[in-house]
Amino acid sequence: MLSDRQGKLLEILIREYIDHAGPISSNLLKKKGRLDMSPATIRNELQELMEAGYVAQPHTSAGRVPTEKGYRYFVTVTITPQHHQLPHFISREIQETRENIKKELAIAEDLVKSLHRKLTLLDEAQGSVEQETVYEILTILGSL
Repeated sequence: MLSDRQGKLLEILIREYIDHAGPISSNLLKKKGRLDMSPATIRNELQELMEAGYVAQPHTSAGRVPTEKGYRYFVTVTITPQHHQLPHFISREIQETRENIKKELAIAEDLVKSLHRKLTLLDEAQGSVEQETVYEILTILGSL
């Protein structure tokens, strides 16, 4: 497994390699990564990454380029955790939606109860109320 520093260097190297499409120097890594270590320390870490198969050096005076193993590490360790945050975001949205639905259901339930009370009163009064009055009540209920 890579150290945190090596992982960070590999991530910066791959991102810069994607942008530049050429070998990345230790000076560029230091500059782009705003690293608090000397270029010599960066070169030593890159040498370890090279020995582990994560980066390669096309020729002696060149910078480093990622290998297939380096890309795999980048995708598995660097990119994949960002997608693990997605369920948290989605679950928060789902929870908010559930709460909104509960509120809407409570409102609908109150309306149904009110309508039921009014229809019960209407049904009880139907025998003593004229047909025109029933029509007016139904019109009022229909406008709710």
